[in-house]
Amino acid sequence: MTKIAFVFPGQGSQYVGMARDFYDNAPSAKETINSADRILGASLSTICFDGPEDELRQTRNTQPAIFLHSVVAAQMITSLKADMVAGHSLGEYSALVAANAISFEDGLRLVRLRGELMQSAGQEQKGTMAAVVGLAPEVVESLCQEASVCGVVQPANFNSPGQVVISGSVDGVRKAMELSKQKGAKMVKELVVSGAFHSPLMESAREGLREALDRTTINDARIPVYANVTAEPVTRSNEIRELLFRQLTSPVRWEQSVRNMVRDGAVRFVEVGPGKVLQGLTKRTESAVQTAGVDKLADVGLLESAA
Repeated sequence: MTKIAFVFPGQGSQYVGMARDFYDNAPSAKETINSADRILGASLSTICFDGPEDELRQTRNTQPAIFLHSVVAAQMITSLKADMVAGHSLGEYSALVAANAISFEDGLRLVRLRGELMQSAGQEQKGTMAAVVGLAPEVVESLCQEASVCGVVQPANFNSPGQVVISGSVDGVRKAMELSKQKGAKMVKELVVSGAFHSPLMESAREGLREALDRTTINDARIPVYANVTAEPVTRSNEIRELLFRQLTSPVRWEQSVRNMVRDGAVRFVEVGPGKVLQGLTKRTESAVQTAGVDKLADVGLLESAA
């Protein structure tokens, strides 16, 4: 049987004007977006629709904005059901809402807190991230170990074949960048980020997140959720809670997650939320699969007519 995977984007996919199309054209989306403003006690919708970009790029705003857009987009897809889900970093929370493991309200509060904690950790412990293209994952892991004499550095995202993002202290990351160039990387580029995400420099954010996760009702997932930390499917609530906690300082194993979803029967991948980042990563990882995206209301019609 043909299986469909819904995948949910993470930080970096935001843009000014996001979710506006749903708000203007779908009453149920308008209701959800208005309820998000009420839950947060702040106008997240204004930041999504009008920016300014600097405000939207603040991690504490970016994360709930992408989460909200993704959840609203998922609500619009009615004639297609996912057999499995996954989300890139922050997107894992959107995926868990789609799998009925976390409520929209709890997910929104968690991602707002997660964004605030990560932004604070980035201010306390200055760090950076860099993309390394053209080296095998094991080569990147070993050069990060070599560079760690200069400071904390580790792989943060295994995104697709030959695309790894590294994260850590400025000195550690820059040493690893230098070593990557020596090893023949096709491209090495430092990223504009507000912290060293998915590295030990996020440690100070973990305690606050742990407390919030312990207070949050998490149910067993209705369908398998492929976890960033392990790249394997999970449905049990206690495992979901633990993996969300570990995710903050662990690498996102996206390439392996896509491969494992294909292993388990996925042939169609639908990116639900802003942008097209995951469609590109999925195609680079498993070129034979079909990909589509739902970023605006018109995309829902295209998706469902192709079903």
